[in-house]
Amino acid sequence: MILSGLRGVGKTTLLNTLAEHAENQGWLVIGIEARPNEAGVAAVRAKLGNELAAGLRRFSRRHRLQKTLDHLVELSRGFTLGIGLGPAKVEIALDGHAATGDLDLDLEELVEAICDEMKKRSTAFGLFIDEMQDLDRDLLSALLAVQHRASQREWPFFIVGAGLPNLPAVLADTRSYAERQFTYSTIGPLTDADAADALRLPVERHGGAFTSTALEILVDASGGYPYFLQEFGKAIWAVAQATPFTEDDALLAIDEGRRALDNGFFPSRWNRATERERRYMRAIAATGEKAPRSGTVAALMGQSTSAISDVRDSAIKKGLVWSPEHGRIGFTVPGMDDFIRRQPED
Repeated sequence: MILSGLRGVGKTTLLNTLAEHAENQGWLVIGIEARPNEAGVAAVRAKLGNELAAGLRRFSRRHRLQKTLDHLVELSRGFTLGIGLGPAKVEIALDGHAATGDLDLDLEELVEAICDEMKKRSTAFGLFIDEMQDLDRDLLSALLAVQHRASQREWPFFIVGAGLPNLPAVLADTRSYAERQFTYSTIGPLTDADAADALRLPVERHGGAFTSTALEILVDASGGYPYFLQEFGKAIWAVAQATPFTEDDALLAIDEGRRALDNGFFPSRWNRATERERRYMRAIAATGEKAPRSGTVAALMGQSTSAISDVRDSAIKKGLVWSPEHGRIGFTVPGMDDFIRRQPED
């Protein structure tokens, strides 16, 4: 399963909930978060190795299977999965087979060995990957290949990934069969009714209430994005003097919530951009469109589309922008355009 959507829509929360449910059902569950830069590549591979070892230990304790843990992690030293660094490397027993040095083959043998043990206990192995679009291409390709083989051979191995809207395209570009390999779900903003419930129900549980106008104002300002609803909901408790919350309370909460977003949510992306990437992002924001044409953005920068292709590509790789369709560009963070327009020129 693949969950994709803009930042702030709750993908990570949903991914973690699915992982928790899987573990509660007795699965072997491993969770990692990918990172986009070279240091991140090494860290993710090390994290995968560490989490695999830790996950096997948790599984063993839960199912009282110390012999299985010994078999998979300790007894046989003939196989080392080269996805970790130093002590993070995981040594797995594979019935005497030696590691080939080929990531695809070695990962396949690792998963097969684990799945053999899962089958004996009528359970499964789940790998939950956040920010999946940032996995390095070699590791992503190997994971897609082993998931494909698992489907063919009916191994109980399942990858569940979450990432930005470009994740489905990244997967298909890495392995063409990825298009039909997963169930794809786009996670978007809440409907007005659901957004209103997200604000109203917790307040009512604590003895509070909204006027209808106050609730409408907050829902409209949030755009239905869960992270914004969270900030505005937190803020209205802080600024309101009494209940029911009024229109004035809602307006104050929006100001307070936006200050919080401007101090944390948005700068964490803005500060990652180079000076040239910021100029590019300012041009996108200046169009006033959610997904302007690349040619329009280039014209505002006084350059040709080809001249800005490199900065476009670098901003996409950093997860700052994405291409919703050919020839168009947009921000991965809702409200980023408004934030940028509020920033002074460098």
